[in-house]
Amino acid sequence: MKLYFLLSLILLFYGCTSPATKDRLDAIPSDAIKMTPQTDIYPPILHSSDWNEPIPLSSAINTPGGEDSPFITPDGNTLYFFFTPDVRIPVEKQVADGVTGIYVSKKVNGTWTKSERVVLQDSGKLALDGCEFVQDTTMWFCSAREGYTGINWFTAEMNKNGIWQNWKYAGDQFKPSYEVGELHINTGGDELYFHSSRAGGKGGLDLWVTKKSNGQWAEPENVLVVNTLDNEGWPFLSQDGNELWFLRFYQGSPAIFRSTKINGSWAEPELIISQFAGEPSLDNHGNLYFVHHFYNNNTMIEADIYVAYKK
Repeated sequence: MKLYFLLSLILLFYGCTSPATKDRLDAIPSDAIKMTPQTDIYPPILHSSDWNEPIPLSSAINTPGGEDSPFITPDGNTLYFFFTPDVRIPVEKQVADGVTGIYVSKKVNGTWTKSERVVLQDSGKLALDGCEFVQDTTMWFCSAREGYTGINWFTAEMNKNGIWQNWKYAGDQFKPSYEVGELHINTGGDELYFHSSRAGGKGGLDLWVTKKSNGQWAEPENVLVVNTLDNEGWPFLSQDGNELWFLRFYQGSPAIFRSTKINGSWAEPELIISQFAGEPSLDNHGNLYFVHHFYNNNTMIEADIYVAYKK
């Protein structure tokens, strides 16, 4: 998901009153096309024998709209993702549609429940939230919202009833020079991987890591072995810290790569899934969740969340 716009422009168009939240299915236009593996011109291609062939998740999650940016919890029972009802609508209009944002579905007895919106803004105020990362009872998310310029990082806390609350600005945890893009924090909480086009990289977006020292995030280091002159981004770190997953372009479209840690160092990445596949997220069973974008004539039709189950 890309949120390249200034919130001041949005407020100029729409004012400062957010619309009432509505059912996301009602917001999907009647002419939206629901793609299937049978109608997919460019299906995801698996390059590893360790997983079964990727398949789309159920209609409790996937719709004719756009599902993107999946994040699966380690137990595999809670899935967060970004949704917008019409991929043709520019982001400066999505903020006011009452449905675009972060959603969650829970797996009960092996079945995904109806997806519900995660509300992360005060009533009556505009926000467009995405790039969610959840660790225990803390959610990190990026947002373009009233009172802030551009896109910033925020956190929210889950209360004992499972409701996200106490959202607050978190961009002050990094120096502006870090230019922190989409991120993932290790289980120990002392290493943060992110993508950025900040100076000093190999080119385009690069993956960087910053380590916490005396309660502060230190100067980022380039993860040299995984970066190229092209773009690398959207990192995911396994629970044990020994696998770094990320997106890289391969033969003209996004693809998923994995680097493993050997003797404390990241190894040369290997291609896992290619052809319009990105933003990997894994549970502790090794099941691989990712977004797949459907294209036709260089136009994105929609996007769904897929899973490749570990053998």
